[in-house]
Amino acid sequence: MKLKITSIIIFLLINFLGNIQAQKVTFEKTSALLPQFKDDDSGKMIWGYLNVPETWGGHDGKTIKIAVTILKKTSNVKSSKAIVFIQGGPGADGIANIWSWLNHPLRENNDIIVLDIRGTGLSKPRLSEDLGKKFLEILAKNQSEEEDEKQKTNAAMLCKQDLINRGINIDSYNSLAVANDLHALKSILKYKEWNVYGVSYGTYVAQVYASTYPKDIESLVLDSAIYDMSTYYVDNTANYMNSLQKIFKICKNDKKYNKEYPNLEKTYYEVIADLEKNPLTVSVDKSLVPSGKFTYNAEDFKVAIQQALYNKQLVEVIPVLIYQFHERKGESLGNLVSAFSSLLEMDYGVYYCISCNEALPNNDFSEYQKKASEFKGLSGGISFYKSDFKVCDAWNKNRNEGSIKSFNLSNLALAKYPVLVFSGEFDPITPQTNGKKVAARFGNAHNIEAYTYGHVPSFTGIGREVAEKFIDHPEQKLDLDAFKKAKTIKLVTGVIINKGVSRAGSSIGELNPVFLFPLIIALGIMLIFIFMYFIKLIKRNYTTIQDKIIRTCLIITSLIGLGLFVSLIMAILNVSKQNFFILAFGLPEDFGYVFSLLFGFLGCLALTLLYFLFTIKKTNQREAIFSVIFSNILLATYLFYWGII
Repeated sequence: MKLKITSIIIFLLINFLGNIQAQKVTFEKTSALLPQFKDDDSGKMIWGYLNVPETWGGHDGKTIKIAVTILKKTSNVKSSKAIVFIQGGPGADGIANIWSWLNHPLRENNDIIVLDIRGTGLSKPRLSEDLGKKFLEILAKNQSEEEDEKQKTNAAMLCKQDLINRGINIDSYNSLAVANDLHALKSILKYKEWNVYGVSYGTYVAQVYASTYPKDIESLVLDSAIYDMSTYYVDNTANYMNSLQKIFKICKNDKKYNKEYPNLEKTYYEVIADLEKNPLTVSVDKSLVPSGKFTYNAEDFKVAIQQALYNKQLVEVIPVLIYQFHERKGESLGNLVSAFSSLLEMDYGVYYCISCNEALPNNDFSEYQKKASEFKGLSGGISFYKSDFKVCDAWNKNRNEGSIKSFNLSNLALAKYPVLVFSGEFDPITPQTNGKKVAARFGNAHNIEAYTYGHVPSFTGIGREVAEKFIDHPEQKLDLDAFKKAKTIKLVTGVIINKGVSRAGSSIGELNPVFLFPLIIALGIMLIFIFMYFIKLIKRNYTTIQDKIIRTCLIITSLIGLGLFVSLIMAILNVSKQNFFILAFGLPEDFGYVFSLLFGFLGCLALTLLYFLFTIKKTNQREAIFSVIFSNILLATYLFYWGII
């Protein structure tokens, strides 16, 4: 009997130790995970991987690697204060957001920990790198909403099967698993507690984490917060339209705006009706869509406007955007596809693992349809989000009921730590009503309404100041009306449409020496010629009328060409400071002189070339003259390549 008991004890002990071994957590330092920091030797950045079980509480011994970057505080203050940042999505990269933290005022006195949550970005395994690209190709096609949803579901199911084939446990990617990862990371980095900073879907993860490990939390910052997961999709359409109605109201109540964009709300619905019958096909860069074509249907238009509400500068161009669609000006709308591309850059393998584990199953599709039907002209809400119901129905077919997660956050009411909540006025996905409800959930919370801003307003200048004061100076009273100091919304008016301005700005901004070298040489030749031949003309070194005329024409053409190029660069720089997104459509009327110079340059170049060809036999130093003409032609070629001509 004693032998039997001893054997059982030994078996249980071995099993327990085996489980501990399987759940072992380690942190391994690495070289910089981003190439831009390969040569950094400041000692202020630590890169590494947190090795954790794929399945917390499991016994298979399988581990995953979570990419982590630690930005050490810049001051010499002795403290162990830290902030861990949780990105949204779900599925967006965290480390890619490191640029927002490098010079953040909070970094002065706090270590900043940024990570790619399990399955995303630089973490291993990465669940899916290319599903977003496939979705973009589906959106680009000229097909019905039903066919879009069918192909999107098929692509997602192929992704799911690939994950299963790779041995990935799709049930292990959810907010609670991420919360366990965060707790393990805090412990292994030896922080007693830390400030948790979540944005967008990361606010839900942060709340699950705070609910599960309340002693880990020193303070909580929730920017663009999710309140109730059961209404996250159900209220999607109403949240979008409530935000868009604010733009319609601004436009209607201002004489200037209403004159340029009359009946904006009516026009919006007219565009939807038009695109349902007559989709609009535009040319796009083949690096975005291999076919080089993108067809806008009504659903693409709706999601384009919805995404514009995320960003204050995009909010200001919404009337321009609606009217460009209304007038079917595809030449400028091609630039908008890059916005779709950036929207789809996150890891959609993680997106569907998490969404189908804890979001969609807790939302009632019939309620979604009921609320969407209140907006008659929308024809059923936004398909881009509605299709997630179908994807998750297929994703969860034949899955264990236990894989569906629902988290009880009621114990957050007992929290003693301070909480700061941000919510943007125009946020179409997590509106200001969410912020108020989330703040009310806690006993010690401050709600900041970010007037004039959209999604994630805490990373604006005002937002950074408020967050820094909240975390670093908790004894000071917060200015709950801080965003009333923000500049008011100024809708963009009087834009001269030109599709090439944006491309020119991007091309020049890349500073590719191979691409720009010929242009620089050409501009140099033009500049040298102007000085050299102007002096010779003054000194009357030329005796024939042909030599005088061709050189005078070339001086004028080159001067206008150089003036055009400099004016274009200055206009792009000035407009980008005002509102970068205007460049996607062209330039404001204030910079109309750029296009006047363009027409003048092309006219002078054509006349100069014709005169040269007719008098070529009587012209001295023909090779030198031709080199200058060719330099001007090369400038025109670049302008043509960019699409400005």
